[in-house]
Amino acid sequence: MATQHPADQLHPVTGAWMPGDPPGHRQFLQFDADRPFALDSGVAMHGLTVAYETWGALDDSATNAVLVCHAWTGDSHATGPAGRGHEAPGWWSGLIGPGLAIDTDRWFVVCANVLGGCQGSTGPASADPATGSPYGSRFPVVTVRDMVRAQARLADHLGVDAWHCVVGGSLGGMQVLEWAITYPQRVRSILPIATCAQATAQQIAWGAIGRRAIRLDPKWRNGDYYDAAPGDGPWEGLAIARMVAQVTFRSDNVFTEKFGRDLADGGTFGGAIDLWQRFEVESYLDHHGVKLISRFDANSYLIIGKAMDLHDVGRGRGGLAAALRRITMPSLVVGISSDILYPNYQQRQIQELLATAGDSRYAEIDSPHGHDAFLINLDQLVPLIDDLFTKVAKG
Repeated sequence: MATQHPADQLHPVTGAWMPGDPPGHRQFLQFDADRPFALDSGVAMHGLTVAYETWGALDDSATNAVLVCHAWTGDSHATGPAGRGHEAPGWWSGLIGPGLAIDTDRWFVVCANVLGGCQGSTGPASADPATGSPYGSRFPVVTVRDMVRAQARLADHLGVDAWHCVVGGSLGGMQVLEWAITYPQRVRSILPIATCAQATAQQIAWGAIGRRAIRLDPKWRNGDYYDAAPGDGPWEGLAIARMVAQVTFRSDNVFTEKFGRDLADGGTFGGAIDLWQRFEVESYLDHHGVKLISRFDANSYLIIGKAMDLHDVGRGRGGLAAALRRITMPSLVVGISSDILYPNYQQRQIQELLATAGDSRYAEIDSPHGHDAFLINLDQLVPLIDDLFTKVAKG
């Protein structure tokens, strides 16, 4: 039977979590409306919400807290089953939980949806307190530093003066570095994975293509599409943007071994050649594009992607080397052997600069899976996490 094409399906206008939806395991911190939150752009926002999840318990000395930071299209559901409020299982369920590498019987684990996201934290799909309508096109540009400053308010709310470790991959790794530079007194160790200290031209280029795909979707309506009927939102632009990104998340070898030159739906090259006859890899990309539509928002994809492109820890701090010299706590920087999106030379560079000021080492995930290996090859992360956590706990 032929696979249903995405264009034949009726897609939601947005996959954002909205008030009134089942909260699942989410908790919510509402910022004081009278205390504005200043962004790097100069915009002051009011009444922000941060959605977060926690596992384990904070000990009496408040020294066992671990912050886990999610990647681009991740959210606060780092571990746990799918269910009401959570379309998919936790993205690091194999690492976080009782008896696992990040043992919730020992550690108080926190993961927050980033500012600008769409799974409970304030983002473009959220209601603007000033109008009661979704921010849409009026939502300001945010930076990774803005995301981290919002998380710092969450830490205050939770009674966490200092994290035992801040850990995350990709965008999560960017947050890790910003935490260590902005709040060095509040971080005892860091574990950035498959990330960079500043976005390169090629990384920005990939992001720009995705943004253009969304912008050129006529159903995007310049960002104000939330009142559209189902099927009339910018699903196609978002799906294409995700398809572009998905190519960078895996390696050439994996694509070749999994799909080769096979045609989709059992097609062969023995008959007539059709312009729109699809290869199997195209079906794979369609699948991932459609999968994202159901749980993400096109405007959030733009906002978070822009934050990643703007990422530069050296901005306003005297340059890259000067900024990273502020990080003196123990660090373990992890690269991936086959990563084409964030090549391991970037993680090696981070580690070399960190080693000039503190105790830092480099480790590498040996995997054919490319950038996504930090979500796949969890067995290689287990001993790395254990070594760093144990070392810091011993002082």
